[in-house]
Amino acid sequence: MSNATESHLWATYTTTANPNNILNTTTTTTTTTTTTTNAWFSTSDISTTGNSTWWNTSTSTSSEVSLKLPACHHHSSSSSSSSSSSSLLLQPLWDHLLLHHFSLVSSPFFPVLLAFSGYLLFSLPFAAFDLLGEERLPAVHRYKIQRDRRPTLRMMLRSLGTAVYNHLVFVLPLVVIHGLLVPPPALPLHAPTVWQVFSGALGALLVFDAQYFIWHVVHHRNPHLYRWVHAVHHEYYSPFSWSTQQLSAAELMSIGFWSSVDPVLLGLHPLTAWLLTLFSVWLSVEDHVGYDLPCALHRLVPLGLLGGAPAHDMHHQRPATNFAPFFSHWDKLLGTEAHLEEKVITTNTTDKLGESDHAARVGKH
Repeated sequence: MSNATESHLWATYTTTANPNNILNTTTTTTTTTTTTTNAWFSTSDISTTGNSTWWNTSTSTSSEVSLKLPACHHHSSSSSSSSSSSSLLLQPLWDHLLLHHFSLVSSPFFPVLLAFSGYLLFSLPFAAFDLLGEERLPAVHRYKIQRDRRPTLRMMLRSLGTAVYNHLVFVLPLVVIHGLLVPPPALPLHAPTVWQVFSGALGALLVFDAQYFIWHVVHHRNPHLYRWVHAVHHEYYSPFSWSTQQLSAAELMSIGFWSSVDPVLLGLHPLTAWLLTLFSVWLSVEDHVGYDLPCALHRLVPLGLLGGAPAHDMHHQRPATNFAPFFSHWDKLLGTEAHLEEKVITTNTTDKLGESDHAARVGKH
């Protein structure tokens, strides 16, 4: 087909399609080898069956991808055009993910990979701060909340090992079982607007904050639940970045359940859910780092809406306070809020694993 007569499906679709149309994809292995991958699908690739439109493209990995669109409905109203225009900012990113990384982002393992990778990447800088110590990084350690305590390499490896073990033994098998029982959801063709990302993520954070607050209070008030489920997270009096996922399998499953179900119940776009995953992991790590840095989110967000590292560090020192994971309103309303200046000063205390203050300071492990 000549360039003069050839049209492109993507351009045609985005200007005429219903924004709620859904993209369904299947992948089948072929024996034909080709190296062409087109970001834009030409009309020469299109075939029509009934009320559906199909097109095929081949990738460098010798797999043929069949993409199916519901019948395109023409809209003359300005609302469809306005919705399409408002998502233009994120549409290039969404197009890139669908066209070049579809097998990754459509995998049921992708949310787990995203969350665990975020945990690793966000924790590493603070682990380096702790290992280098006050002698080498005095400018950073001036913001350390419990300056007389320093996590050792042994403590860090134990927390990281717990996280890896929980994911290999519990999380991944559950993902496999879920994938066998529940078909993967279709990915939408259009990206969310910036407002949809912001409002959806904020709503999900507020819902999760309330859920975990209730769960947290119950598990602290009930000695049996605390002992068998939540005590693992309190093995260290002074939290550090890797201790973010120092969790029992039951607690990790509870958090994972809400994190997976809430976006579905709220109808969040997959891109919103993925960005929410990274942001919530960052908030969780920042709560545990043990540093009250001037650039921390709880200092940037006004009115003390976020608790941040000081609030959660205080919770590890006084476990009957500061139950909320992110925000501060529930603790303020229910009288469980506490501030660092109210803490009880202790000396020569020992974490549950037997890491004394002196051993932590000099790096013995």
